[in-house]
Amino acid sequence: MLGMCRPIYPAIMFIVKLFHIKHFEPIIMSERILPEEIMASRPKTADLGDAYRLFNEINIIAQLSANAFERVLPHGLTLSQFSVLNWFVRVDDLATPGRLAQAFQVSKGAMTNTLKRLLDKGFVTVVTDPQSARSKHVRMTPAGRQARDAAIAASAPLLTDVLAQLDGNRIRALLPALETLRIHLDRAREPPV
Repeated sequence: MLGMCRPIYPAIMFIVKLFHIKHFEPIIMSERILPEEIMASRPKTADLGDAYRLFNEINIIAQLSANAFERVLPHGLTLSQFSVLNWFVRVDDLATPGRLAQAFQVSKGAMTNTLKRLLDKGFVTVVTDPQSARSKHVRMTPAGRQARDAAIAASAPLLTDVLAQLDGNRIRALLPALETLRIHLDRAREPPV
């Protein structure tokens, strides 16, 4: 049994370190050593199994929802192209390719490719900084804003389906924990190289 756990040990230790888990004790060992009454009286805190399940569920949800969302995107947009347009609406109306690459944690080359495709569609403009010929500024065009808004509208049936499965109260109850996790992971990510 322990031999099967060895390949995932680095991943477990990464989660322990990431979430500053102080009491790392394998579930099997704690159940074998402590009587049932003591286990029941202990406060129920998340353990590594819970953390693994959380990330596993988030990953599966991300894959399924991204796939479904990309199928309904208009104008031949990819998810990465939509994400850049959405970033301009949510965060800032002007950015450098480097800032966008850092925000999306992709290489500058990957971001340049995404921006070129958006530029070809007329959804962004890329202009040279007048004060530094080496720097470029990217801005979303009105057509880009319309494409982003059309994508949001096209996703309405997907979101309606989610609302049919989870009522508004359950969704609102999930959001604070997910936002806290996102903020923590965003702060813990490695600085750009």
